[in-house]
Amino acid sequence: MDRTTEISLIKEIIGLAEQKSAYLDETIAHSPISRYASPERFERERSALFRRHPMIVAHSSELEGPQAFLTKEFLNLPVLLVRDGDGKVNAFLNVCRHRGAKLVREESGCKRIFTCPYHAWSWSNDGALRGVPHEEQGFPDLPRAERGLRRLPVAEAHGFIWIIANPDAGDMPDIDAWLGEIATDFKWLGMADHKVAVMETLDIKANWKVLVEGGLESYHFRVAHKNTIGPYFTDNLSTYRMFGQHIRSVLPRISMPDLTQTPEDDWEIRRDANLLYTLVTNCQLLVQQDHVMWFHYEPVAADHTRVRIVTLAPKSYPDTEEMRERWAKNQLITTTALMEDFELGEEIQSGFASKGNPSHLFGRYEGALNRFNLVIEEILAN
Repeated sequence: MDRTTEISLIKEIIGLAEQKSAYLDETIAHSPISRYASPERFERERSALFRRHPMIVAHSSELEGPQAFLTKEFLNLPVLLVRDGDGKVNAFLNVCRHRGAKLVREESGCKRIFTCPYHAWSWSNDGALRGVPHEEQGFPDLPRAERGLRRLPVAEAHGFIWIIANPDAGDMPDIDAWLGEIATDFKWLGMADHKVAVMETLDIKANWKVLVEGGLESYHFRVAHKNTIGPYFTDNLSTYRMFGQHIRSVLPRISMPDLTQTPEDDWEIRRDANLLYTLVTNCQLLVQQDHVMWFHYEPVAADHTRVRIVTLAPKSYPDTEEMRERWAKNQLITTTALMEDFELGEEIQSGFASKGNPSHLFGRYEGALNRFNLVIEEILAN
């Protein structure tokens, strides 16, 4: 984000506050309940959305150093991420090419060679088949090149590791081109200079879109979060911009409208607002004053989402007990507020069966929710 954009976003919030107006879309909108409750719709999303588009699967700091490896499960897909000796990231299916056993059982570590626990076939961390016990007798003329580990399209950019969760998907697109204009903001954030400070995983009984939508409006802040973060943010005042498929939201704190009393040269958007970046397909980044919260959504079923909540802290901060306690406290504050949304999300999901509403109603305050759903509809239609 350049300085001109930063100042204009702050002025936009100040202007709305002076007008005593929320940021309004032109019309209200409806979102059919089938988008959130239909198993058939969910399977379409898994196929057309989550298995065809780049998704963040890890932060680069989770895979530090040559020969490092990391295993993940995503969309029922066993994933093995590795750095080769040159530091390049590779992504493979964590599946033995002999009989299909899980190749690597550990969550993380450092290895140059991966050996299957079933029959001891082995592969180097560039995916090449390295060793087959009793190969000459049991597997004469084995075409080794055809038995390398199955690759997933992968890229490392802006401090994250991106994959396409489909070994038949073809080449990974250029991440900056896929991000579009929002890539400028990612360079500004410098996420490659951050590390995972705290991480936790929650299983929520709600559709993934219900959970993402919870952060896209501030209409609920003073109600749902009245005893936590609500008093620190302006009432029903936020703005958003679309960047192709992606969204940047500005969630101002109560201090932002008072910046009219401060010289523009002293304005800093991160000091007086949270920024929320929503990337279609599966993550949100909540940019706070001195760190970033990363929310990683894994759709498990139409009514079940696994959410990874991560505090990403700048590497420039010392790794001391005091700082660890600070990041843990910040994580607790964020998770507590999120759980207020997630509990509501579970209630919303359970209410779908009652058929009390044929659709969600998005008011003019909630335009970002409608735009988010329209993006997904467009992807599913193509």
